[in-house]
Amino acid sequence: MTDDHNRPHPGAAFDALGAEYEKAFAGSKAHRRSLEWLLGRLAPGSRVLDVGSGTGRPTAETLAAAGHDVLGVDVSPVMVELAARQVPDATFRCADIHDVPLDDASFDAVCVYFSLLQLDRREQAALIGRLTRVLRPGGHLVLATVPLDVDGVDAVFMGQPVRVTSFTAQALATVVGEAGLEVVTEEATLFTPAHPDARPEPHLFLHCRRPAATAPDA
Repeated sequence: MTDDHNRPHPGAAFDALGAEYEKAFAGSKAHRRSLEWLLGRLAPGSRVLDVGSGTGRPTAETLAAAGHDVLGVDVSPVMVELAARQVPDATFRCADIHDVPLDDASFDAVCVYFSLLQLDRREQAALIGRLTRVLRPGGHLVLATVPLDVDGVDAVFMGQPVRVTSFTAQALATVVGEAGLEVVTEEATLFTPAHPDARPEPHLFLHCRRPAATAPDA
């Protein structure tokens, strides 16, 4: 591992990948099923936060096409430029989600598809807690990750250097529960991105709800 001074910027790999990332993951049927699950639980015109919005496809595009008010946030300026061009009916901000002011109970749903993997475990847990608080009671959070027991491991992702941290499925479920969410359904699958440097990787989709009767801990 490298020290933090030499740690790749979280957006650097995705600046380099650009539209190649979208092409590599476009075939994920589990991601599409996850979005369908969420669409089936949103009232018309719901406000949705897409954390790590990438190129805007498929998440922001699918939600905006269904008439929802989507805010996408991503640290990669290349990705944000692509998303704004491809999904003009959504709003995108190039920013670190930690720096974006978000009011409590201001969103009906939050999507977090594979956007936590370059944060350390403390940061991931804290962000899940914060995103739970921005959900209105009864709102839904969809979280997807690569469920592995890895902590600060330097790796190569589609030819780009990244530092990866993740939780096992059981440990992530604990983090989600401690944040004040209940897991309604989950799907575990194996997916191979359509890229010559990609390998099969486990994917975990957690479909969660903030209970209407109780608020998450501060």
